[in-house]
Amino acid sequence: MPGREKDSYNIRSVENALHLLEALADEESSCSLAQLSQRLDMTKASLFRMMATFENHGYVERGNLSGEYQLGLAAFEVSQKLLSKMTLLRKARPAMAQLVRQCNETVYLVVQRDREALFLEMLDNDQKVKVIPLTSQRFPLEECAAGKIFLTFDETNQPLTTDHPELLNEISHCRKQGYCIDNNGIGEGSTCIAVPLFKSGKILTGCLALIAPSFRTDENRINKELAPALKAAGEMISAQLGHNAYTPRSIP
Repeated sequence: MPGREKDSYNIRSVENALHLLEALADEESSCSLAQLSQRLDMTKASLFRMMATFENHGYVERGNLSGEYQLGLAAFEVSQKLLSKMTLLRKARPAMAQLVRQCNETVYLVVQRDREALFLEMLDNDQKVKVIPLTSQRFPLEECAAGKIFLTFDETNQPLTTDHPELLNEISHCRKQGYCIDNNGIGEGSTCIAVPLFKSGKILTGCLALIAPSFRTDENRINKELAPALKAAGEMISAQLGHNAYTPRSIP
């Protein structure tokens, strides 16, 4: 039935199992059934059955003493297999490594997930003072430079409206200069600079973001070193993906 909505095929038990795995992934440490029950609004009995199944297949591990749960190695293996198959990640890594060596700042590969920017991969620097790691973190598109890249250059996103004049002005400026920048968007005392990554057909496939403490990113360094190096790396990756030039969308 081609006209049927995808949501109508959802299986509630599978949805609950996926919500459980996502909740475990969001936890910084192990957690108890009671904590998960409260967070997911599910009974301990149903959670215990799902946990037992996941544990048998290695997707969840339980502490022998604490009895608390955390993601298992099987989940890690699946994620690594997915990442190894991503053309974008394979093409981006060499240029990201070169950029880190050149600027000695942390560089991220960012993709869009729904209306959020997902920080997918990080290559770190050897500075003593760093911004906290953001791998696997998500931010609303409107709140950080990486997210605004998707609002500026991705034709599939909802059209921007005059309801947000400040955001429109930011995106217009981003379109003109070819990159977006923000201060404190992903955390107090941080600066994020982001450029678009395109594949053939002028299709935005992700963005490259350089993140550093604000005290190391004065205007002079951004204009003369960081932004030019980041744009060059973005153009290099886009060329590897089959696209050598791009034309950003117009702002209504």
